[in-house]
Amino acid sequence: MADHQTPTRTLAPAPPSRRRELRHRAATAFTAAAPALGIYAAVRAVGLLVFWAWASLAGKDALHLLSGRWDSVWYQRVAANGYGYSVTLPDGTVHSDLAFFPLLPALERGIADVTPLTVGGAGLLVAWLAGLLAAWGIFAVGRRLYDRRTGVVLAALWGVYPTAFVQSMAYTETLFTALAAWSLHAVLTGRWIVAGSLCVLAGLTRPSAAALVAALAVTAAVTLVKEYRAGAREGLLRRHTRMVLGVAIAPLGWLAYVVFVAVRQDSPFAYFEVQAEWGNSIDGGRALAAFILGLPLPAALGLCAALGLLGWLVYLCVRQRQPLPVLVYGIAIVVISLIGSGYFGSRPRLMMPAFPLLLPPAVALLRLRTTARTAAVVAVLALASAVYGAWTLLGSGPP
Repeated sequence: MADHQTPTRTLAPAPPSRRRELRHRAATAFTAAAPALGIYAAVRAVGLLVFWAWASLAGKDALHLLSGRWDSVWYQRVAANGYGYSVTLPDGTVHSDLAFFPLLPALERGIADVTPLTVGGAGLLVAWLAGLLAAWGIFAVGRRLYDRRTGVVLAALWGVYPTAFVQSMAYTETLFTALAAWSLHAVLTGRWIVAGSLCVLAGLTRPSAAALVAALAVTAAVTLVKEYRAGAREGLLRRHTRMVLGVAIAPLGWLAYVVFVAVRQDSPFAYFEVQAEWGNSIDGGRALAAFILGLPLPAALGLCAALGLLGWLVYLCVRQRQPLPVLVYGIAIVVISLIGSGYFGSRPRLMMPAFPLLLPPAVALLRLRTTARTAAVVAVLALASAVYGAWTLLGSGPP
């Protein structure tokens, strides 16, 4: 008998017309975003140049200061050796590397394995590329809500945020912001599966992914309730299958890591215990209040004024009628940053992913009569951010 071979099925490549269309769309999107990416890169270059010059005058290694201090060291240790390292402090608390989420160290390890870079260099590469992707996503959200000019200014303002120097460090905030911005853009354009998938990655990056999960969930719930009350009840879930699926998968990244820590530590609440040892539990704002009360009166008044400014920005975002997912995300990031018991000096950094707070200032800047005036304001802010970043990295505590 002759041998008979079962034919195998292969996926046909996309037709040439489809590939040309995809390339054209990508080129068009990049061309539209190019000014935002260029200005963002320029303001971050100002920050790096000021820092590099200052570090050189101080006789310090600028590259090490960006890639080899504070949380960066913990991420690199996980990248190099996996989880399992802990430090016992004099007060008896145990700081475990399980407090650090796995996506950044996984990327660092993968890049270091296939390039000549060390894990520290890989961390910087991830941060700098993620900064560009974040600026692109922030631009896309601003353009979607207003216009191209607003998107450009919004990306520029995120690049001159007071703690924007962290965007140039081997930290997770920049990577998280990139994932969050593109997830929100996907929601705004109705691509719920993409939004949920990016939220999964965000949940493997930082615990503040809870804000992004909330943004998706609240938006979906309001959509369903509105249609239900409007009488469009028949086939409601079927019409919104992709939305429901996107919301369902959104928290899986964060939940997967919580389960991983629980299994590794043989305790269902191990993740929360690890975070509590680091002082990262939720206390409703008591630590913040105690910190303010412990300051000298002028400093306490200054901090209260800064918090008042933050509250005013939140109010402006509400008054601006930002779309629900954008508004919920921005407010949730602020709330999560303020109600934790962690180190106070980290809170401005923790709020950096809340780029929707910059929409009101971006719109206000565009009301200036000329582009030159807007550019001048951004330039001054870039220089101020650069000086503050250099001073912080060279002379103060963790960012």
